[in-house]
Amino acid sequence: MSSLVKEDLEKKLFKPLSQNLYEFIQIELSVHDRYYLCVSVTKNEEVKIIIVKHYRIGLDEKYEVTKKWSLSDLQMIDGKEADTDNPFFDLHFKKVYSLEAYSCASKYSFARTVNKLNHAYLKKELQIVNFDSTYINDDSIWSSNNKDCLVLMRICFYAFNLLCLSLCPLPL
Repeated sequence: MSSLVKEDLEKKLFKPLSQNLYEFIQIELSVHDRYYLCVSVTKNEEVKIIIVKHYRIGLDEKYEVTKKWSLSDLQMIDGKEADTDNPFFDLHFKKVYSLEAYSCASKYSFARTVNKLNHAYLKKELQIVNFDSTYINDDSIWSSNNKDCLVLMRICFYAFNLLCLSLCPLPL
């Protein structure tokens, strides 16, 4: 489903603006409407962070940009608590915007994409705090292009280690 939404967003919103959509996550802003937090790159290689409202008129899907920032204006991404599985995070521009992602995995996916695009295009010092850095940095052993599979991969690794330890005989 998300690939269909991404394709629709690209076709109806980002291509007409001459931008490439790199990542989008669903965020919880309203009970009645659906919102997406998007990261795109313009033809001039400027990275944009955009909140898009998704609504339906009849059978037609519509998208409307509600907020737009440049990555160069982003000072910090605060994941609130690195040790708990929560979808809440703050984007620090001149003002702080508190957001709730659809899931913790999507929050990490967004942070990874912003971090990667920052290194590729801006190379500025961007603070990403209260995230488990193992899942954010590309130089990590757990790094992958499969994004949300990182958490599952690490859980499987720990489960396998526990299984091996539980099967080892204890010395008498």
